[in-house]
Amino acid sequence: MTLSVSLQHRFPGITLDVRFDAPQGVTALFGRSGSGKTTVVNAVAGLLRPDQGRITLGDRVLLDTARANFLPPYKRRIGYVFQDARLFPHLTVRQNLLYGRWFAPKGRAGAAFDQVVDLLGIAPLLDRRPGRLSGGEKSRVALGRALLSDPDLLLMDEPLAALDEARKSEILPYLERLRDTVALPILYVSHSPAEVARLATTVVMLEAGQVSRAGPAAEVLADPVSARGFGPREAGAVLKLRVGATDADGLTRLETGGGALWLSLPGVAEGTTLRLRILARDVMLARQQPEAISALNILDGTVQEISEKDGEVLVRLSVGEAALLAQITLRSARLLELEPGMRVFAVVKSVAVAPGTAGAGTLV
Repeated sequence: MTLSVSLQHRFPGITLDVRFDAPQGVTALFGRSGSGKTTVVNAVAGLLRPDQGRITLGDRVLLDTARANFLPPYKRRIGYVFQDARLFPHLTVRQNLLYGRWFAPKGRAGAAFDQVVDLLGIAPLLDRRPGRLSGGEKSRVALGRALLSDPDLLLMDEPLAALDEARKSEILPYLERLRDTVALPILYVSHSPAEVARLATTVVMLEAGQVSRAGPAAEVLADPVSARGFGPREAGAVLKLRVGATDADGLTRLETGGGALWLSLPGVAEGTTLRLRILARDVMLARQQPEAISALNILDGTVQEISEKDGEVLVRLSVGEAALLAQITLRSARLLELEPGMRVFAVVKSVAVAPGTAGAGTLV
């Protein structure tokens, strides 16, 4: 099932004009504050009537202003998870979850209560009230309540924004599991490049109410022009890798088309598929294969594209079937005499792959 969105809406100082498709998986809406992300989600939910637009979910029309067709929110079959969990404080976790069941359509099997509880790891919380839950636990319960309403689409508006890094690390694996096991489109609003890189299968980048780039996450994140939208310190590519054997020194081998990466990945089983985000600023380039250096990760690549802005250069490399970004100075690019088609070696320090940049699951 695919969500198709076409919207035009005028606000003081900004005109929203967006078109994109969100297939099954996580479609991340990314952009600065005021770019229109939450407005788009509210229009999809039916909480905003846009000036013009058409929204379809599979073969169902949710909105068609040309035909004066506006399906009210309660008929759209959408689960909405907000920044704040919005749980009922006087009800237990079990009762909050069962409240979602009231909105499930009659006659549809939907997700089983026990399955949702197991998926989100909230069985120990069922008899507690929200006041005794951490921020991450509240987010998981709110997500469970939305799933138990048996929606055709999930909307998540910056669900981790109010959480500290520890609580984000707690809930991210559950969101990965949700992405990979629930056959629904998920529209996920975020201003965090790390979240987008770890969760998204599709990325829609918004800038001043317009779609500046949209497509599969691997393509958008590795595009030098769109990568600048994440900020100079956050540009980076995401690689899909398979975990190999772990050596006696604790480093695990990950195979790429351009060579092996050696990382410390305690607790990750051999054969696991991994999404790994490598920041462009953590990649050095060499014309010849480096020797006698401490860096273990040296990948054989080919220059595909070079993009320069304000004295900084982003270089897109093909590494086997994957793409990698390197951020270097304009002077370095000139000294290396880089050009498309040139063979280069990308050097990545093991310590540069920080905790939280590796995640489980698929990458389109």
